[in-house]
Amino acid sequence: MEKISKARAIKIQAVGEIKKLLKDSSSIVLVDYKGLNVEEATRLRRQLSDAGVKYKVYKNTLVDIAASEIGIEGLSQYLTGPTAMAFSLNDPIAPAKQIAESIKKLNKMQIKAGVLEGKVIDAQGVKILAELPSKQELVAKLLGSLNAPVANFVGILGGPVRALVYALNSVRESKESANG
Repeated sequence: MEKISKARAIKIQAVGEIKKLLKDSSSIVLVDYKGLNVEEATRLRRQLSDAGVKYKVYKNTLVDIAASEIGIEGLSQYLTGPTAMAFSLNDPIAPAKQIAESIKKLNKMQIKAGVLEGKVIDAQGVKILAELPSKQELVAKLLGSLNAPVANFVGILGGPVRALVYALNSVRESKESANG
């Protein structure tokens, strides 16, 4: 039986980790992080982490192997130069939105591509994704839309009751002034 070198075992483990990430993430954004210094990279990681987005750097060849093993096509062309991956397990918009904000602040990174539901999207697609409202904003809008008819209905039902109360109050006041 053939022994596997420690370095090869580490690479196999990394490919497995990347495959799991590619399968489980709701979206992934690949960025060229060239020009970031250590302090900026640390701040970026913290900012992304606070937004529920993870940020990792893997070797391009390992990402390419993992992508091809799980059937993601078209990613190879974007795996050149320094590449970092920003991903979220539950919010497909968060990585794109957070990276776009970071690029505006730092002006040092560049979006290469993204993976959304197992399909590769180009940098323009990632930028469009970043402009969409977040999951929380969409839920808030939906709840507001659902609540509006109920609130209007309550207001409509309350109108005749209010009118009756005003009428009865007016009758009471007129009787009091006639008697008083």
